[in-house]
Amino acid sequence: MSRTDVSIKTHKKKSSLSEKTKEAISGYLYVSPFFILFAIFGLFPILFSFYLGFQKWNGLGEMEYIGLQNFKWVLTDEIFWTSLTNTLIMWILGTLPQLLIGIILAYALNSALIKMKSFFRVSIFMPYVTSTVAVAIVFGIMFNSQEFGLFNVILSWFGVDPVNWGTSWWGVKIAISTMVFWRWVGYNTIIYLAGLQAIPNELYEAAQIDGATIRQKIQYITIPMLRPIIILTVFTSTIGALQLFTEPLIYIGRSFREEGITVVLYLYREAFTNLSFGPASAAAIILFIIIIIISSINVFIANRIGR
Repeated sequence: MSRTDVSIKTHKKKSSLSEKTKEAISGYLYVSPFFILFAIFGLFPILFSFYLGFQKWNGLGEMEYIGLQNFKWVLTDEIFWTSLTNTLIMWILGTLPQLLIGIILAYALNSALIKMKSFFRVSIFMPYVTSTVAVAIVFGIMFNSQEFGLFNVILSWFGVDPVNWGTSWWGVKIAISTMVFWRWVGYNTIIYLAGLQAIPNELYEAAQIDGATIRQKIQYITIPMLRPIIILTVFTSTIGALQLFTEPLIYIGRSFREEGITVVLYLYREAFTNLSFGPASAAAIILFIIIIIISSINVFIANRIGR
């Protein structure tokens, strides 16, 4: 082989490598906007919040390193534990029922017995796309503490005295949890419905031939096949419930009353009302750890479903 042939092959390899490099660079350039935006508005605030958790800062002056004092202050604050208790109660009242009822509604909407399926599917998804402010205003009227409030009128039919939904300990939690349930149950229903439509009909036909009942079909076909979807909804719903902010803020206002304050409202109050960014960041870090623990437990339990 002559030197000319060797140089031609070497030139081809270099040009081939350069083309691959150009393709790789162009690919990274196409996806770079996401990573740039994530680094600015996602990663940097997270890292800065962890840094602030060990500082004393009012947002304007000099930062002062104080170690674990912020965490100690938050963990000994009774209002923080009240906000955590409120958050967990609202999670139980508003989030867990929506997952169970979402599966039932999705199964009903996927049934051949239901007519006008498209209408019902759009209707049940409407609360999710409705403005949160509008939802809070409507539910504020429905949960009016006066005797003419809708829910107080319904309670009066059963001989129950009017409930002060706006200030009572359980009234505020029930009102906010109902609002959360109404807004998100349709979202989870549509996700479950998409999972149900991906299950092959042959499985149900074979079960029908074997004489399986509806309960057996749900237990041995529907739930096991929906397990990945259930894990997804449990994971996202748990994170969303523990980060509950908009609904209680609009319902109880900026008074941050103990009846309805959540953990995110607590850290919001510390940061932007009390100008204590250190304790607010410490509360955010503690909430982050709690979310990881509870989400892991929920995913473990959901992963056992249908096995």
